[in-house]
Amino acid sequence: MTVLINIPTPLRAITKDRTVEVEGNTLSECINNLDEKFNGIKKRLINDDGEINKFLNFYINGEDVRHSKGLETETKPSSSIDIVPAMAGG
Repeated sequence: MTVLINIPTPLRAITKDRTVEVEGNTLSECINNLDEKFNGIKKRLINDDGEINKFLNFYINGEDVRHSKGLETETKPSSSIDIVPAMAGG
């Protein structure tokens, strides 16, 4: 099924666009398919342990995947995935 991924500004140098459509039934499948379109982007999203980079948050239809099944969180037709870089400051 087609899923829309909203790309944050720091990653737009790779995608050249703020939104990208990919196929996938889970967040993991969507990220793998995104990497097929934009080689190397997965390294920016997933750490060496195969987990979501701790400086990124992923939301599927507004729900934080860390409070669900993480990378195995399911998508539905026309789901929207937001990639949100963590903010720091004081």
